[in-house]
Order: sequence, then structure tokens, then C-alpha cells
Amino acid sequence: MYFVLDSDFGAAYIGAPARNKTAFLGAVMTEKMLTFVHLEQKYPHKRDADERRRDFDEIYQGFETDAAASQSSRCSQCGVPFCQAHCPLYNNIPDWLRLTTEGRLEEAYQISAATNNMPEVTGRICPQDRLCEGNCVIEQSTHGAVTIGSVEKYLTDNAFANGWVKVPAPTSENGMSIGIIGGGPAGMAAAEQLRLKGYAVHIYDRYDRIGGLLVYGIPGFKLEKHIVERRVKLLEDAGVVMHTEFEVGRDATLAQLRAKHDSILIATGVYKSRDLMVPGVGLKNVYPALDYLTVSNRHGLGDAVPAYEDGTLNAQGKNVVVIGGGDTAMDCVRTAVRQGAKSVKCLYRRDRANMPGSQREVANAEEEGVEFVWLTNPEAFVGDDAVTGVRAVKMRLGAPDAGGRQTPEIIPDSSYTMDADMVILALGFEPEDLPALFEAPELGVSRWGTVKIDFRSMMTNLDGVFAAGDIARGASLVVWAIRDGRDAADRMDEYLLARKDVAA
Repeated sequence: MYFVLDSDFGAAYIGAPARNKTAFLGAVMTEKMLTFVHLEQKYPHKRDADERRRDFDEIYQGFETDAAASQSSRCSQCGVPFCQAHCPLYNNIPDWLRLTTEGRLEEAYQISAATNNMPEVTGRICPQDRLCEGNCVIEQSTHGAVTIGSVEKYLTDNAFANGWVKVPAPTSENGMSIGIIGGGPAGMAAAEQLRLKGYAVHIYDRYDRIGGLLVYGIPGFKLEKHIVERRVKLLEDAGVVMHTEFEVGRDATLAQLRAKHDSILIATGVYKSRDLMVPGVGLKNVYPALDYLTVSNRHGLGDAVPAYEDGTLNAQGKNVVVIGGGDTAMDCVRTAVRQGAKSVKCLYRRDRANMPGSQREVANAEEEGVEFVWLTNPEAFVGDDAVTGVRAVKMRLGAPDAGGRQTPEIIPDSSYTMDADMVILALGFEPEDLPALFEAPELGVSRWGTVKIDFRSMMTNLDGVFAAGDIARGASLVVWAIRDGRDAADRMDEYLLARKDVAA
């Protein structure tokens, strides 16, 4: 017989066979987790709707340490963690939840950051209700998911506060250079991974700030811009060279960049707004979503923005109608509310259950005063010079299409007109014509305009030119862009090392 006092678990074990200690400590660990049976799901405090309508600050406060630990302890530590399986980055979620429960916060952060280049971003803007939290086992058992995204956000914010987030500097330089076209999440993730491998990395971006849609597309109430700036500074401190306001095709062709670097990554994202082909779409005050959001974000960053200041792309005092049902539409309606719109309506041709956007975002928008007009589709925009109304038609859901989704059908004689001083089209994004923009007609693209790649090597039809993120995948989530950027970095490294071996 022997006696074991384990200070980590605050428990003692008395027994004969040594092998039983592992089983005992495992039982204590299980007891420390699995608290969902008596501990309710709790998210960080959300500011009141009346308060948050007046500013662009994030609406959720961060967890305190005790709250993060207690909510993490609700995890059931599944043998097959569906949360991890449904995360595009395959984050080791159960592991860092357990470490958070134990108070081992630096280790928890390190495990979180091992698979994710910006967990403080994904913790804020990922649609967790469709990914990790939506597939949490205890969510399926009606106990309410573990608040994974809020804990992820807490871990990295806490790590920054404690100086645990280090500059991604390589141990040695390998003498080769990479050019990355596009400074959004895919480009940033690839830049960090390649820098760690010893490459000299240059990012070329058309905007005056690095970050892409993280800066100009996503409003501050979801992602405050200092969060992105902090991550960009880490890359700069690591030696990544940023070329802002640089347009490939204007400042250098793709061929010239290929001659300058050992390999190129195209990570431009997709920025071209999808058109809506209805009468009146060319009227004044009908705008693409990204134009509207970019102006709002620039104003929030302190830039001089004439289109905002003269009221052109400012919703103040206007009847605003947003067309679309995705996360971009939610960003637009919630931005319009904060700008002081007279009314804000969101038109979507299917019902709430079939919206592609996050249900959490829909709920937040409703709290803030947005009116959702379900099963409704625009038929025409009316007005002489500028839009004054939207003629809409009611819809019903018919037979499922090839993908199993019910097809919207027009209800005859159901047209009506609603007032609109500003209409915002949030119908998704398509690729720009990169072969023409880059003066590279030889660059292969798909019939959808995305850059065509071999998905095993992530290389385009041009030797040494790779592509990642939305420009290869099509419009998708930030978390998928990060995943693609990481994968592309690995494939580029394999390609360059193999070429170096052949040359040797």
C-alpha cells in the first residue's frame, strides 16, 4: 500500500497496484470537467442594445479568469471531439479548455496558437454557432454548448496582456524570398508561417493598411481595429516587409514579381460585388455592401472620407433597405443602425431557418432594432433619379433543389413597395479578373473566375505561383482563409526545398 498526495488535483490516493493511480487521477480530472450537468452556459456580458447602438465598440466584454475557467470546465472531453472536427483549423479545443480549467493559461494559449495564427480574431468573428459550438456534444444534449469562442478570445487577449505572444522570428534565414499578393487573413497567416521557416517575406496590398476585410469589411462592433493592428505589428517586428498601396498590374506585373521572388502566393480575396439584375438597379443611392462598409470603417479609423461626410454613404436619417441574408448583410444593417438610420430593413428571399448568416448575428441585429422581412425578394427599385422605394414580391419555399435546399417561389400578385432612401446590396462577392489586372493572361482561372489550383499542391498552372483563400476557394469564412494560408505556406516550403535539392 502507498499514499499519494497530488497537489495539482487537491486529491489523495491510497491503493496497492500502481496502475490504478492513472485511473484515479483520470477520474479526478473528469470530475473537474463535465460540470455542464450543474453549471449553466454563460457568455460574457453583452452591452444593452440601446447603449451599443450609439457606438462601434465591441458588444461583448471579455471573460474574467474565473469565468473562463468555469465555463471551460463544462467541456465533456469527448473521445471524438465534434467541435474540433468541425473547425476548419482543426483546433485542439478540448485540450485548451482543460488547461484553462486548470489555470494553465500560458499552455492553453500556446496550444490554441499552435493551429491558429490569430485566435483573438476567430474568437470574435467566427460563426461558432455554425461550427464548433453548433456541433458541441453537450449542445446536442440540450445543455447548451461550451462557450468556445469566448474562451478562445480570452486566452489570446490574456496572453498579449502577459507578454506571452512572441514575435514569429525564425531561428535562421534560408536565403529565399516569397512575395504574397494580398494582406488579408490568408496572406497574413501564410506570411507568419513562412517567416518562421526562414523565408524573407514581402506582402503587397492595394490598400493603405494591411488586414484586408478584417480592417475594411468587418465593422468595429465585431472586431475593433487595434486587434488587427496588433497582429500586423508582430509580422512587421518579425521582418515581414509590407508594401501598401501597391497594385499588381500598376506598380509591377505578376511576371516582374515572379522574377523578384523565389515563389509567389496569390491571396487577394474576392472583392467584386455580385450584381442584382432588376429594373432601377442603376439609380442613385443603390450601393454595393463593401463600398458602404469600407467608408464606414475608414471613418471609424479617423480617415477623411468625403463620401461619408457629405452624407452619400452615411445612413443617418434614411430609410435603409439591405438585400441579402449572409454575415455581410448583418454587418450592413447593424452599421446603419449605428449611423442613425430612420429605419433599417433586411430583405431575404428565404425564411429565418434558411439564412446563411449566423443566427447569433441575426438575434443581435433584432435587439438593435433591425426589421427582418423574410420570404421577400426585390422586384425593382423605384425612383426618378435616386431610389425612393423597393418594389418587393413575397415568396414561398417550394421543392428542394439538387443540394436539398428548398427553392424560393414567387407568390403571384403579392408585390408591394416599401420606402427606401438607401439600398445596400449584400449578395456576396466574386473574383476580379486577375489575369487582366495582373497582366498575366496565362494565369489559369475557373469558370467562376477563381484562380485554378491543384488542391494537393495549391499551385496554379504557373510554376512557383500558388493561391490561397477566397481567390482559390470562392467567398468563404476568415477561418478558412487562415487554414488555406497555413496550408499554402507548407506546400510552398515543400516546393522550394525540393527545387533546392534538385539544384544541389
